[in-house]
Amino acid sequence: MNYKIAVVPGDGIGPEVIDQALRVLDRIGEKYNHTFTYTKVLAGGAAIDATGKCLPQETIDVCKASDAVLLGAVGGWKWDNLPGDERPERALLGLRKELGLFANLRPAMLFEELSQACPLKPEIIEGGLDLVVVRELTGGIYFGEKGTKETEMGPAAYDVELYSEEEVRRIAIVAFDMAMKRNKKVTSIDKANVLESSRLWRRVVAEVAKDYPEVELNNLYVDNAAMQMVLNPKQFDVIVTSNIFGDILSDEASQITGSIGMLPSASLAKGNFGMYEPVHGSAPDIAGQNKANPMATILSAAMMLRYTFGLGQEADDIENAVKKVLSDGYRTPDLMANGGKTIGTKEAGELITSAI
Repeated sequence: MNYKIAVVPGDGIGPEVIDQALRVLDRIGEKYNHTFTYTKVLAGGAAIDATGKCLPQETIDVCKASDAVLLGAVGGWKWDNLPGDERPERALLGLRKELGLFANLRPAMLFEELSQACPLKPEIIEGGLDLVVVRELTGGIYFGEKGTKETEMGPAAYDVELYSEEEVRRIAIVAFDMAMKRNKKVTSIDKANVLESSRLWRRVVAEVAKDYPEVELNNLYVDNAAMQMVLNPKQFDVIVTSNIFGDILSDEASQITGSIGMLPSASLAKGNFGMYEPVHGSAPDIAGQNKANPMATILSAAMMLRYTFGLGQEADDIENAVKKVLSDGYRTPDLMANGGKTIGTKEAGELITSAI
């Protein structure tokens, strides 16, 4: 099979970790007789430097013409003083909107080999941790009406949280479909005791739940959910929530796993199309030093094989290779709290490739 992948290396450590993910994909291609065709495009700070825009139209066109998108990271100190709508991070919002990426999947799985890196007590995480946050990605306060106005207290700014029934329904369906393949439990997180938009959210999720009688549905307010995440994270299987709450809670979940450098993500549109990227940022302080952990990006590539291309065995091979490297005691600098043999970005890619 021939698969067309738009590759967005981005900024900071993005190009370094992307190179290792492509190395792993090439090995999968050799083993299973697949052809992965890569087209590299610009977004974020690199695009600003080259074209003056964080998201050139050419990038959008290439992504739309591809089967999937693999992205490194965008942003960095160099562009921090730009106006908000011109910053590199706006490229991510633009890609999500242009590509119709309404569902963000962020798994939080604690590898047994890294259990000591988890900040929670051992008895809380005994037996492992495996949950996924399903975050609505193209609605809510990030995309709502924004503005400034004068008030009695002086100049003010506002951002509107707005959701339609259809936006909630489609993300709820993604969550319940995923729960059917896992442990058949969905926790919907909102702030329905305060927000009108959350009351609509809770009502629509309950309506969707009627079509999945095998799935247990629980509702939590976001403040309680944040507390439960550190008090008893094993109670969660699939979490579904809004854009802003998902942004916050998925970062909290990532820290429970011990290192943000291990966490992949997928942003899905209707059908099989998706954009895949590591959860971590561009980390400009270690860019170009062979220190970045490429495993989150490599695991993102595995998610791409699984969710967009339907290549489950190939995805398993990558995930098992990552586990083997960890089991053999190799650690990138961010994982050295556990002890082990220190390796760099390139060495990690080489070892994982060899283990496939």
